[in-house]
Amino acid sequence: DKVFVLCLGVFALVEYVHKDGKTLRLGFTTGSCAALAAKAAASMLLSGAISHESTILTPLGITLTVPIEDISIETNAVRCAVRKDAGDDPDITDGILVYANVSKTADGQMAIDGGKGVGRVTKKGLDQPVGSASINHVPRRMIEKELENLRKEYGYEGGFSVLIEIPLGESLAAKTVNP
Repeated sequence: DKVFVLCLGVFALVEYVHKDGKTLRLGFTTGSCAALAAKAAASMLLSGAISHESTILTPLGITLTVPIEDISIETNAVRCAVRKDAGDDPDITDGILVYANVSKTADGQMAIDGGKGVGRVTKKGLDQPVGSASINHVPRRMIEKELENLRKEYGYEGGFSVLIEIPLGESLAAKTVNP
């Protein structure tokens, strides 16, 4: 079921799922947070205008619009964050800030890596190669798609370096079964 709610003077679509006789509010993934923050940072970098919200279409076909927080703008880079909303899922990452640091590169390539608080793959058989940031292929594709759309929109032919950070990531991971 879908319900409209008034939130800070803006109408937002809130979605629920019924599971085991309970109605649960849906949230969004950490990967969606990374894609939203990366899109906002790249948009500000290319447009020169501050953006206070970001919108993506998730792989499930849900349009997601969220506020942007903690914006920092430099000459050739922008850093900003999206606050994770896990909905009614008891996710340890609920409420954390997921940052994207986006800078221009001259090579035309798109490089995505993880910084502070983002784990590294340590064993073969996972979604990414050993040694790379634990950013799976779905969020990587989401980031690439959004930034590629912005390159076309602004006629930008250069590349991007994207660094995803979760400053509280290490301390939160210590509270899980996979620190």
